[in-house]
Amino acid sequence: MTRIAVVTGGVSGLGEATARRLAADGVTVVTWDISSDADIVVDVGDAHAVNAAAAHVGVVDILINSAGIVGPNTPLWEIADDDWARTFAVNVTGTFNMCRAFVPGMRERGWGRVVNFASMAGKDGNPNLSAYSASKGAVIALTKSLGKELATSGVLVNAIAPAVIQTPMNATTSREVLDHLTSLIPMRRLGRADEVAELVAWLASDKCSFSTGAVYDISGGRATY
Repeated sequence: MTRIAVVTGGVSGLGEATARRLAADGVTVVTWDISSDADIVVDVGDAHAVNAAAAHVGVVDILINSAGIVGPNTPLWEIADDDWARTFAVNVTGTFNMCRAFVPGMRERGWGRVVNFASMAGKDGNPNLSAYSASKGAVIALTKSLGKELATSGVLVNAIAPAVIQTPMNATTSREVLDHLTSLIPMRRLGRADEVAELVAWLASDKCSFSTGAVYDISGGRATY
């Protein structure tokens, strides 16, 4: 049986790497993104758009919530209301919208895999990235709650918490911030998108069978708890 996966943020960075890796396992992948290169062009922060797109796509076995933005790179007291709200709209509400749209169908069929993209920032907090850090902390909490709600349903929900990875999303992050984040990684290098995709592929498969509501670090040793 060929499984179907939706990958948000699926045309670049970690989403693209994940889409390619799942396809290599024989999964039929549908990419969702605001880019015109996506299979489905949608803003995940827009609940009405998500619900309409979900109805169009139909049955989905695997949901990868990788769409995300860094948000404002500035001290907390300088963050504009709109920048704070937009960061949460994509990173948190977008994850919520996607789970709400697809989890019921997974429950009905008795099998599903949801992988949410959090971040080490959601555990440790990164300076000058408080909106991003707070949003990823919320994704971690959402994952833990939903994992428990679905624990006996056959639908597993887990999150990954990467350290800084070489992706286009970090292109706008200041060199000072990137240097600081790299200095926190014992391996002393940035992660690669294909390394992250390998972990996601396992979490999205039958091989992952006794883990839900968990957060998997992929951090080059940065993890502190």
